[in-house]
Amino acid sequence: MRRFVGFAAVLAACAACSTEGSGGSAPSTTTPEGLKVEVVATGLSHPWDVGFLPDGRMLVPQRPGRIALVSADGSVTDVEADLGDVEARGEGGLMSLVVHPDFATSHRFTTCFNTSSDVRLVTWELAGAKATRVKDPLLSGLPTASSGRHSGCRMALDRDGNLLIGTGDTARGDVAQDRSSLGGKVLRVDLATGEGVAGNPFGDRIYTYGHRNVQGVAVRQDGMVFTAEHGPSVDDEVNALKAGGNYGWDPSQGGAVSGYDEDVPMTDLTRFPDAVPAVWSSGRPTEAICDAAFLVGEQWGSLNGVLAVTALKGAKVLFFTITQEGGVHSVAIPPELDGAHGRLRGAELGPDGSLYVTTSNGTDDKILRITNP
Repeated sequence: MRRFVGFAAVLAACAACSTEGSGGSAPSTTTPEGLKVEVVATGLSHPWDVGFLPDGRMLVPQRPGRIALVSADGSVTDVEADLGDVEARGEGGLMSLVVHPDFATSHRFTTCFNTSSDVRLVTWELAGAKATRVKDPLLSGLPTASSGRHSGCRMALDRDGNLLIGTGDTARGDVAQDRSSLGGKVLRVDLATGEGVAGNPFGDRIYTYGHRNVQGVAVRQDGMVFTAEHGPSVDDEVNALKAGGNYGWDPSQGGAVSGYDEDVPMTDLTRFPDAVPAVWSSGRPTEAICDAAFLVGEQWGSLNGVLAVTALKGAKVLFFTITQEGGVHSVAIPPELDGAHGRLRGAELGPDGSLYVTTSNGTDDKILRITNP
């Protein structure tokens, strides 16, 4: 049996983990059989996401401003699309992609990307290997920074088919706590119109606020939503979302400083006693955690229900065992995905039940398929 290797002694026995809902039991590591990692496609450049089409092909947005159509045999075709307004700079560019649930009849998908003036969502229609804009924009006005820093832009569909969008604070101190701004938030909108949906806590598009830079959004089968979020020099976070929740990031210190003070807590419970604590924090060092996906199906064995979270700086995948109440019970790192493939960004569960992960090394990036043999 191949065992998971400790991650700084599994983060000092997961000392920074919340054990909410774990019945007070001590966090532990799991020891499943070794995972199988296969390379599905190569030759990509910063692939940000993977969207699965009904015929088995994949749509893959690449940060420089290209969309790849990847066939089941791994062959890559460039999608013809007008992406001239994509501004690829720093952390920003063409980022997340969501295939519409009715793609078999509508042929539609939605992308999120930086322009020179904002971050926006555009809906496309695919015909062969050509994509045409049909809703431009679906949503605009998400803040952007000239450096592209903290662009957020991770999308996922909730259990009701609404579009969740994790946004970044653009490295500006007052954005995350400002509910007139769409930055530093998780938004919940109608996939067809881009408008806020009934039941949103503030009557607009905002679902939660007080975030720094949401890089992963994962929806569990029961509907609970989890996010993966970049911390500053300490405390990457996994958060369980509660409608209307404030997640406590405020580098402006309530307006007391004009710059971007990253020495404040990632979740400032002193300034915001009602802020929602993270269910897991990395402590120091951070790993620049990124996308997140739940492993679902009997083929995963003891890993069924685990939350897989990629890491850029850490170049690994972290496996979180989540309690029913939403707390983190244990964290482990499969050795097959610990430093073996460089920076890891996208994570999606495929229709075949496999986990698909993208590398983000800049040259000859890959799509990996992970299974539990």
